[in-house]
Amino acid sequence: MSDLAEQIRNTILEYKRRAEDLEHARTAQEVHCLRAVTRAEQIKNIFEGLADPILAIDEYDELVLANHSAEEIFHFDSEKIETRALGKIVRCQKLIDLLASVRQRKMTGARSEEIELSGENGMPQWFRATACKLAAGNDESPDKSPVSEGAVVVLRDIGDHKAVQKRNAEFVSSVSHEMKTPLAGIKAYVELLAEGEAEDENTREEFLNVISTQADRLQRLVENLLNIARIEAGVVNVNKQQQSLNRILEEALHVVQPSAESKQIELVSQLSSMFLGVLADSDMLLQAAINLLSNAIKYTSRGGKVTLRSRLVGDRIRFEVQDTGVGLSPEDCQKVFEKFYRVKKDKDMAPGTGLGLPLAKHIIEDVHGGQLAVESTPGVGSTFSVSLHSTGQMKTEG
Repeated sequence: MSDLAEQIRNTILEYKRRAEDLEHARTAQEVHCLRAVTRAEQIKNIFEGLADPILAIDEYDELVLANHSAEEIFHFDSEKIETRALGKIVRCQKLIDLLASVRQRKMTGARSEEIELSGENGMPQWFRATACKLAAGNDESPDKSPVSEGAVVVLRDIGDHKAVQKRNAEFVSSVSHEMKTPLAGIKAYVELLAEGEAEDENTREEFLNVISTQADRLQRLVENLLNIARIEAGVVNVNKQQQSLNRILEEALHVVQPSAESKQIELVSQLSSMFLGVLADSDMLLQAAINLLSNAIKYTSRGGKVTLRSRLVGDRIRFEVQDTGVGLSPEDCQKVFEKFYRVKKDKDMAPGTGLGLPLAKHIIEDVHGGQLAVESTPGVGSTFSVSLHSTGQMKTEG
């Protein structure tokens, strides 16, 4: 009986050990499952929080996964849709074709396409869609069961990139147009001279004057383009020193005086008697002031008036160029500082490249940290206002 009892005891101990092992395994499995659930929840939260829309389809081209960004851009709710067929949910054939082609390919590499979607306001939205095959199985499984293959796509917003491309294309087109005009004039008169069309000294002088004028115009265009490019790139050589704003403005008035006199335009100086000190690059600020005054003279009819005034407003220095010219519409006021923009109805009033005001704005705002704004009434005139930081003491200038 003692041997039987010993066997029973050993059997019980063995079962107890196995039970403890199973309990440990069960506990470990629970911990593993809990970790897996937590990890899945974290992945889900990350997936839902991604700003880029993400869609996934199965082997039947049915939607199996979409994050919140995708639901917003394609206007659907994954929990409420009646059908999961991708073609019924996503109204973009190019995206549907991309996912289908990737799913059907033998290769596993990613493919990208630029796609255009319609936004809520009807404006186009551009995305780069990158899709790759999504395998949900193992072709080396023991039962050799078929692999279920779908595809996943990530949409990256490239609207800003497209806008830059459009602006660059418009910029190149505008530069080409502006350069063609003076170059055509130069070429035409050079050909006339070469063919001996200028038979007398007066005609030759006339032709040479035209060539010189067009060459100057081309030079101004190139210089303005280079100045704007340097400022935008942040590589312009700026030499800021304590300056008297009024002295810079007086010099600008002296430069544009001949242009005003040729059109019988009255130039009025209303500069403050106080010392208006600014930390500025005098050459660049002078260029901005000349551009503003020249613009006012160009678009003011013969016999009109252009007024330049300066004053201290709180801790800011303000100077204004006011004219009695043709004025600007509210839409023109919004666009007048864009490169190459010229008011269509006023193009015949004066030649120009549409770079003077943009350059002035870059100099005032990007180089000197000031503000340049315009107020205008069509048929009455415009006022361009510049606000700068004051660095001087309030005293009378001698």
